[in-house]
Amino acid sequence: MFLSSLLTASVFDIVEPIAKWTTVGLVIAAMVACFILFFVKRTMFARVLKYTLFGLFVYLLALAILLFSLDIAKHYSDAYAEENWLDKQALVQFVLIPLVVLAALALCALVAFAVSAKYAPTRKKLIALCGGILTAIALISALVCLAIYYNKKIANDGYYNSDSATVKQLALYISALLAVAAIVGLSLFDKQKLTFDSHALAYAGICTAMSFALSYIKLWDMPAGGSVTLVSLLPLMLYGYIFGAKKGVFVGFVYGILQAVQDPWLIHPAQFLLDYPIAFSAVGLAGLTRKLPVPKKLPQVKFAIGAVLAGCMRFICHVLSGALAFEAYAEGQNVWVYSLGYNSYVFIDAALVVAVGIFVLSSKAFLSTVMRLNKEHPNGKNEQTTV
Repeated sequence: MFLSSLLTASVFDIVEPIAKWTTVGLVIAAMVACFILFFVKRTMFARVLKYTLFGLFVYLLALAILLFSLDIAKHYSDAYAEENWLDKQALVQFVLIPLVVLAALALCALVAFAVSAKYAPTRKKLIALCGGILTAIALISALVCLAIYYNKKIANDGYYNSDSATVKQLALYISALLAVAAIVGLSLFDKQKLTFDSHALAYAGICTAMSFALSYIKLWDMPAGGSVTLVSLLPLMLYGYIFGAKKGVFVGFVYGILQAVQDPWLIHPAQFLLDYPIAFSAVGLAGLTRKLPVPKKLPQVKFAIGAVLAGCMRFICHVLSGALAFEAYAEGQNVWVYSLGYNSYVFIDAALVVAVGIFVLSSKAFLSTVMRLNKEHPNGKNEQTTV
């Protein structure tokens, strides 16, 4: 009885604002305390900062698990399905289960590769191949299930497809393919290999968990999907900046799948790809600018340029999805103008990330960590390892 009353759509709405302001308060308190300590007792600053970041990660991980559980209970509850004219059984069968299986397989593949890299390095290529194949099969299966769900429940509903509004399927598929080609093509300018060692995997898990938890701390929600969050994409962008765009794109792809489970605004397989895995994989492109020929003492500028590039690519994906799949929401307006205006919230999100990212990269302790992770020489004379 208690469990059934707990897992209701209303519980998430009660807990979310409490979590938001608690998190904002903790982050501000931690920043102020570290700032004061830096000037009062600098010898203790590095150690306190390390334990503060670890404590923040543990807190965000626990928060992500709690809110994710409540979020699933909300979006797949009877009340939510009835309010949004959804078939709960079909939603769970064709959306929730395939996406959860896909995310779980991707996570297990990463863990298996990390373990094999440490304890059985001769088998890591085989395990990586098997994990990649299984994840690809799960992705294809998820897309097939989404296609079945779309054709069964939405294609002929008279709203998304009517005399005044249509879902442009062919254009959606072409746009998704072009977006993938653009993101993959840009990531190839990063000379680092797409190989994950133990450090890269560990930080991938940490950054994904922190971004996922922060994505629940919404400054405001958009009426038809999307939100401005408390710099939720900062950990992912910093990951791409530290470990390279190729790894950043891959981790962003996994994060995008988690976002689809968290906030299932899905009406078409190609729309799912554009709004979730593809859009968030673009976040990893923030790492492309780490080796720009700008003054080596200005990593903040490099990160800011990369964050703007990543934000623009994400914006393009959302605009294409909005114009080609959500014409019904334009209500007679020019659909492209509507989509451009609606999705401009992405730039507010990116501006917050740039502001906080510049602050983070102003820390010498953080920069030394970046150089250590990339095995770089502190004086930055090696151009290929410039921070």
